[in-house]
Amino acid sequence: MSNYIYTRNGRRPATAVTVVVVWVLLGLAMVLLDASIWVAGLGVLATLPALFDLVTARVSSLLLSDTDMGWQSGKRTGGVPLAEIQTVRLDTRLDMSIKATLIRHSGASVRLPLDVVPPAQSFEDALNARGIKVERHHFRLIG
Repeated sequence: MSNYIYTRNGRRPATAVTVVVVWVLLGLAMVLLDASIWVAGLGVLATLPALFDLVTARVSSLLLSDTDMGWQSGKRTGGVPLAEIQTVRLDTRLDMSIKATLIRHSGASVRLPLDVVPPAQSFEDALNARGIKVERHHFRLIG
């Protein structure tokens, strides 16, 4: 079976558009609504992580082979042999992002970084093809 590979670049058009739209809205709020520069400054601070991703073009990736799963997110890397994975739990959060947790046979769990988690359906299909049980949970407020 061929490897399942998912990569994501931090320099994405959607990120750039979001940062620009937020900055324009903050500028308009300052001009038209006489918003305080401190309020606008807090809004700009909220966009700094996205701006950092745009500038550094950080690449995140996940590789699922027939024997193991490995990932890389910025300077963080990790991996788990498939034989150690009992279940993969995919939780859909309220912001529609997916949180993936690998549950080992020993009971220990490993949470994948959010930026390496692929689209849920294709990831679930790749895991099922390798005989790994997948649990889906939608919209949990806690946990």
